[in-house]
Order: sequence, then C-alpha cells, then structure tokens
Amino acid sequence: MKKIRILLAVSFTAALAAPFSAMASEGPTLDHMPADVRANDPASLQRGAQVFVNYCMGCHSLNYMRFNRLNDIGLTDKQILDQLVFTGVKVGNLMTIGMNPKDAKEWFGAAPPDLSVIARSRASEAGSGADWLYTYLRGFYRDPARPTGWNNTAFPNVGMPHVLYQLQGEQVMKTEVKYLPRGSGRKEDALKIEEPKLEIEKPGTMTPAEYDHLVADLVNFLVYVGEPIKHFRQQLGLYVLMFLGVLFVLAYALKKEFWKDVH
Repeated sequence: MKKIRILLAVSFTAALAAPFSAMASEGPTLDHMPADVRANDPASLQRGAQVFVNYCMGCHSLNYMRFNRLNDIGLTDKQILDQLVFTGVKVGNLMTIGMNPKDAKEWFGAAPPDLSVIARSRASEAGSGADWLYTYLRGFYRDPARPTGWNNTAFPNVGMPHVLYQLQGEQVMKTEVKYLPRGSGRKEDALKIEEPKLEIEKPGTMTPAEYDHLVADLVNFLVYVGEPIKHFRQQLGLYVLMFLGVLFVLAYALKKEFWKDVH
C-alpha cells in the first residue's frame, strides 16, 4: 500500500510539472553557427568587434569588457584607438556608452541591455547562446503592426529595430503551404500544413552568404566577450590533465615500491 501511495504521488507530481516542462521547451527553431567560424580565430573576432562598435555600440554597452582586452584577439593599443574608439576615451576604459538609461527607457520603452554576457544568458535546451544570437540577427522582418516597423522570429514583438537592414535587405514573412500525403495518397486527402517563411523583398548591399558571414563574426565576438579567458582555460585544463596523468603513473609506481614487501 505504501508503494502504491508513493507511485501515485510521483505520477501526480509529474502530471503537474508536464505543462511547465512543455512551456520551458517551447521556443524558436534555432539556426546553427557556420562550422567554419572558429571561436579562437583572431580575424573573425576582429571583424566582429568592428561590426559591434560601428552598428551596436550606439545603444548597447559591454560594461564588463575593457578596450585593451582586445589585445588578446591580436589588436594593438594603437589599432584599438584608431579603429574602434570614437569618443576620446582611453584604451584601458570599459566599453560603456554615453546614453543615459533613464533617457533610453523614455525613448525606447526599455533601456537597451548590456551585452557583455548575452551569449551565455541566451543558452538553453534549444541550442547555444551563439545559435540564438545567429538566428536573432538573421530573423528580422518587416511588420507594419510594430512601432518600429520590425519584428523577429527568435524574439517576437522585439522593441529593437533592424540596424543591419541596409546590409541584409528587408525581409518579409510569407506562408509556405506544404501537403503531407496520407490515406489514398491523393492531394485532396493530404494534410495541409502552413509554415512561415522569410523572403528578402528588398535586397541589401550584401548577398545572403556575405551577411550570414558578417553575423557569424559578430556573434563570435559576443561569445568571446562573455568569457574572454575561455580558450586559455581550455588549454590550461588540458595541460593539468596531462600533468595529473603523469603524476598518477609516478604515484602508482611509488605505491608499488612501498607495498612490494607486503604483497
């Protein structure tokens, strides 16, 4: 009887949790970052930094990142000052912006978030934070119902306009009709499915492939900003494991020497 009560309690708890699990798992289907974009590629990270400073940093800060930390991706202090600093700040300053959060909230309805750890915060069961950002930056489309005129597939009813539209072009949301055969196999018996599909209505200055590559570099940079020491940490972890492996062999040999008379 006690076991039956426990099973009933577990079943009841699982039934209550099921709707919440389903809600947590809901979300957009994420596109994956291109496989040829490597996390430790200095050229990709430098291009991403340039895109961020030119197109994103007017509203979004990197409050936990200093300009001179970009030395780690192959930029000298002079290159940083000449190419990425436009406000006269020093190279050792944090990558902050001059916009007042209160003014930003009044203008936009909400202050644009700091993006220092956006890649880490957007990681979920559906995919990595990099995949979410890659999908988001490619998923803007025209929507006259929105105040900014833009909407997004990864972030429905987003308040941010598409700042890269001149590069990508203007996308529109269309419905693609598909038929799944069933029963007799005739079209009139098939299951009709309508799927949303983005199409470029007005081309931008870049081809779709060029724009995807630019977005991948920008996302790569944001991932780096979230944990600049990641590549070094992984290398150090490998060296530590190798050291422990050698130490284990020596420790085992020492143990055999100490216990040889006992065994």
